Amino acid sequence: MAAPSLGGVAVPHGDGSTVVRLARGSSLTDFAEKIDANPASLVTVLFHLGEMATATQSLDEDTFQLLGAELGYQVEVVSPEDEDRELLESFDIDFMGEDWDEDQLVSRPPVVTVMGHVDHGKTRLLDAIRQTDVLSGEAGGITQSIGAYQVHTTHEGQDRAVTFIDTPGHEAFTAMRARGAKVTDIAVLVVAADDGVMPQTIEALNHAQAADVPIVVAINKIDTDGANPAKIRQQLTEYNLVAEEYGGETIFVDVSAKQGTNIDQLLESILLTADASLDLRAVADEQARGVAIEAHLDRGRGPVATVLVQRGTLAVGDSIVAGDAYGRVRAMLDEHGENLDVALPSRPVQVLGFTSVPGAGDKFLVADEDRIARQIAEKRQAMQRNAMLAKSRKKVSLEDWLEQSRVDTLNLILKGDQAGAVEALEEALLKIDVGDEVDIRIIDRGVGAITETNVMLASASEAVIIGYNVRPQGKATELADREGVDVRYYSVIYQAIEEVEAALKGMLKPEYEEAQLGTAEVREVFRSSKFGNIAGALVRSGEIRRNAKARLIRDGAVVADNLTVESLKRFKDDATEVREGFECGIGLGSFNDIKTDDVIETFEMREKARA
Repeated sequence: MAAPSLGGVAVPHGDGSTVVRLARGSSLTDFAEKIDANPASLVTVLFHLGEMATATQSLDEDTFQLLGAELGYQVEVVSPEDEDRELLESFDIDFMGEDWDEDQLVSRPPVVTVMGHVDHGKTRLLDAIRQTDVLSGEAGGITQSIGAYQVHTTHEGQDRAVTFIDTPGHEAFTAMRARGAKVTDIAVLVVAADDGVMPQTIEALNHAQAADVPIVVAINKIDTDGANPAKIRQQLTEYNLVAEEYGGETIFVDVSAKQGTNIDQLLESILLTADASLDLRAVADEQARGVAIEAHLDRGRGPVATVLVQRGTLAVGDSIVAGDAYGRVRAMLDEHGENLDVALPSRPVQVLGFTSVPGAGDKFLVADEDRIARQIAEKRQAMQRNAMLAKSRKKVSLEDWLEQSRVDTLNLILKGDQAGAVEALEEALLKIDVGDEVDIRIIDRGVGAITETNVMLASASEAVIIGYNVRPQGKATELADREGVDVRYYSVIYQAIEEVEAALKGMLKPEYEEAQLGTAEVREVFRSSKFGNIAGALVRSGEIRRNAKARLIRDGAVVADNLTVESLKRFKDDATEVREGFECGIGLGSFNDIKTDDVIETFEMREKARA
């Protein structure tokens, strides 16, 4: 189209249907390139719209929407996933890589995460599982550092492998979900038979259910005094885990990690769940894709990352990029510290050769050459930096809820100093009723300090953390600031309830009701060439205000609605309001159909208070 002038500046305009796609954190220079305009002219246009920005400054989505609407363009800010897709496609790399024939797919081992309360025998159970593998030997120490390993078992006459991810707590598990990485196929929930369901057990269960993965329950310590597996089964029914023997779909296995009892049965249950619920196949004949499970900086070997191959084959010498880290695979080690040349799907390996440390949950891929891997990493770094610069507000806070009309459920994580206080708070919050339009959901609750795990779960689920008589632990505060998670602290339970109720009411769309201000009877109509017809009126009730909404009533019927009192006079003086019993002149703007004995009724729309 032609370039109309806006604020004295010639700018190309769209027809209202032209779509302009921009990456997060783009600048006016990027927008100008898309529409073939001068960046300086866009700076001027934005200034006339009440926004000040330089041509190279990273801007948020709202600013681009405002500018696009003014210039006749539909601006779309692409999601991080689409951004990454476009980046990889610019290097001729297939982002998804899903277009494969059935005959190219090969079966792969299930990937299992073991979760549970800290002293319920999770580590001992993992050690017992490792010992069932004939290759275990002295792998214990190595496995603890690598964080993932494979074991082999015989199932229905076949040698089958199972991959276990051994994470320190649930941090990495949640971090991966927060980054959108679907890593785990099955979760094993470990519960001690002599202790029962504990706060961390419920926390682990919430993480697994939020990730929507099948769950196998291992009831450990059945050889101890006071063991009551039946009680565990009954307790877990409250959390939608119903045992098969009770008519449910969840497999429960009674094990003793100390004695090595029923470990084979647990592995068999994992494989049965995998075969029944999941289609575990992947393409092996392609460049590797997968996810970094954990990474650290080793003083002697440099950055070391434990990666899980999800698709394709990873080989020594490959150019690899994970998030904004890149490098060449110098060596790969398995769970026993042995060197590997290749790693197939569902194989966890330690990779040496990165130039920096990737993050937990970062997706990795293999590029054709080192130069491409480096360029992908550098562009990701730049995009991440620009997105952070443009990010102007937190992900979610109680104050933000009114603006975030797309959200109709308030997710909460509760932490308190005592179990009774948390239960009381949860019960009180769930009783808050502000109608069917909005809802409250407690996605996690627990006793003790607010941990980094809680913050990562809140980040992944867009939740608000409520701490009752507790404070953050370790680096939880720093992480909450970085992730944009709102953490609220209370020492009075009623204050927490009042603030949450206020937030829920803020989520409701406001309701308005009409409030009558006053009525005036027209005694005489004055003709004015400048202002049109002016009603000489006597205020019968209430008061008449200038700029108030009005309607004209004649013989009991409404003649005109949605009028405005545009002028109001007492004799020759302007007035802002005229009270009952006084005479005044009322001008209704361009509406001139006013007659003697008409009634002018004024009103305003007031927001209706929610009960």
